Amino acid sequence: MSNLKTRLISIAVMIGVSLFALFPRTVTERVKRADGTFVDTLVRRVPLKRGLDLQGGMHLTLEIDDTKQKVDNVSDALERALVVVRSRIDEFGVAEPLVQKVGEDRIIVELPGIEDPARATAVVQRSAFLQFQITDETQAFERAIPRLDGIVREKGLSVATGPSVGGDTAKSANALSNLFQNADSAAGDTAGTAVDGPFRRSISPGQMPGQYVVADKDFTLIDGLLRAPEIVAALPPGKDIHWGRDSVVLGQQVYRTLYVLDSRAIIDGTFLTNATPNQDPLEGAKVDFVFNTEGGQRFRRETGKHIGDNMAIVLDDRVMSAPVIQSAIGSRGQITMGNNDLQAAQDLSLVLRAGALPVPLRVEETQTIGASMGTDAIRQGLFSGALGIVLVILIMVVYYRFSGFLAVCGLAFYVLVTLAILAGFDATLTLPGIAGFVLSIGMAVDANFLIFERIREEMDAGRTTRLAIDEGFNHAWSAIIDTHVTTALTAAILYQFGTGPVRGFAVTLLAGLAASLVSAIFVVRTLFYVWLHRTKATQTLSI
Repeated sequence: MSNLKTRLISIAVMIGVSLFALFPRTVTERVKRADGTFVDTLVRRVPLKRGLDLQGGMHLTLEIDDTKQKVDNVSDALERALVVVRSRIDEFGVAEPLVQKVGEDRIIVELPGIEDPARATAVVQRSAFLQFQITDETQAFERAIPRLDGIVREKGLSVATGPSVGGDTAKSANALSNLFQNADSAAGDTAGTAVDGPFRRSISPGQMPGQYVVADKDFTLIDGLLRAPEIVAALPPGKDIHWGRDSVVLGQQVYRTLYVLDSRAIIDGTFLTNATPNQDPLEGAKVDFVFNTEGGQRFRRETGKHIGDNMAIVLDDRVMSAPVIQSAIGSRGQITMGNNDLQAAQDLSLVLRAGALPVPLRVEETQTIGASMGTDAIRQGLFSGALGIVLVILIMVVYYRFSGFLAVCGLAFYVLVTLAILAGFDATLTLPGIAGFVLSIGMAVDANFLIFERIREEMDAGRTTRLAIDEGFNHAWSAIIDTHVTTALTAAILYQFGTGPVRGFAVTLLAGLAASLVSAIFVVRTLFYVWLHRTKATQTLSI
C-alpha cells in the first residue's frame, strides 16, 4: 500500500509540475506602434513558442564575408558575431526569435511574424563601427591630386580597376577618356607633374577644412579610382578618405561630399553604453549616445585639444556629419540623421547599443514564409493530431477494453507531459514538430501493445491476475527500451546535424519518447495496481 501511495504521489507531482509549466503567464513582448517605434507591453499566454512555419516570418542564413576581410579563426569570429546579432535581434522587436550557430561557419536567424524583411536584413548585416576623427587641415590631399592624376594617366586606370558603387563601367571609362582630351600631352611624363586629370577636374574644396565636393555624375568614376591599389598607395600617409552621407546643391548641380580625415580616431564606439533615437523639429531624426566613464574622460580630453576644429562622426566608413568643436565634450553627444525618419534613427541606435560586428557577414540564403501558410499548417496539424489520438483511443478501447481505457488515461498523461517538456525547455513548436508529436503518439501506445499481449500470454498460462500484470510489464521492458533507445538515437542525430524544422521534429520526438516511456511503464502500471487494490484481485481483468 505504501508503494502504491508513493507511485500516486509521484504521478500527482508530475502532473502538477506539467500544469505549472503550461499555465498561462504574463510575459513582456515588444510591439510596433503606429509611428514605427517599439514599446514593451505585457501579454498573457501559454508559454509554448510557435516556429517560423506556424506563424510566418523570415529565415536568414548568415556566413562570414571573407571577400571583405581575412579571418584567421572563423569559428571564434562567428561566436563573437553571434552575440552581436542576437543582441540586435532582441532589440529589433521580434517576438520569440531564433538565433543560433550551425556548424562552424553559419548563423541561422529566424524572425517569426516579421513585417519588413529588407529592414531586418540591413540591421543584421550592418557593421555599425563608429569612430570620431578630426578633419585634415594640412591640405595634404590637394597637394597629392596632381600625383594621383599622373598615376591615372600613366597606368591607364579606369573605374573598372576597383569596385564601383553603382553606375555603368563603360560609361565611366569613356568619361575618364574625355577628362584627358584637352590635357597637355607632355604633362604626364611623371606621376608627380601637374596633370589635368579626373581628380583635378572632378574634385573641388568644400566649405570646411578636409571637405571636398564631387559632382554627382562623377561619383562612380572617382569612387572607383579611389579604390584602385595604385591610387590607395599614393594617398597621403596618415589620412583616411571617406564619402559623406550628405550632399549639397550648388546652382542646378548636385554634389557629393568627400572628407579627408586624420587616421587616428580620437575615440570609437567601443566606449558606448547607450544610444537612443529622438526626433527634433529642426534637425530631424537623431541618435543621442552616452559613453562610459573611461570613454567620457577620453572624449573630453581629446575634444579639448581640438576646439575650433571639425570632428567627423564616421559610421561604417561614411561620414554622418562633421560639426565644429565649440568646447570640450563630455560623455554625451548626438548623431543627426537629416531627412531620415525616426525608424532609421531607431535602427542605428539599436545596432550601436549591440556593438559592431567583429567580422563582416553576408546573407547566404533568405526565405520568407507567409502567415496564411502558418494558419493552414496549424489547422491541418491540429486536425491530424486530433484524428490520430481519436483513432488510437478507439483501437485501444475496442481491442483491449478496460485495459485499453487505462492505456488511454496514460496517453492523456503523455500529452500533458510532452507539452510541458517543450515549454520547460523553451523549445519551438514547428510543423515537423507537430508531425513528431503525432508520431510519438504511436510510440506511446506501442509499448502498451507489447505489455498487454504479454499479460494475455501470462493469463493464458494460468498465472494469477496480479502475477500476470507484473510479468507482463517485466518481460516487455527490454523490447520497450530497445525501440525507444533506437528512436531516441535517431532523433538525437537529427537534432545534432539538422537545422530549423528538422530540429523541431527531433526535439518534439525526444520529448514524446521520454513522456511515453514514463506513461507506459510507470503510469499505466500504477493504474493497474489501483484497480487491483480496489477489487482485491477478485475480478477478471478485461484485456
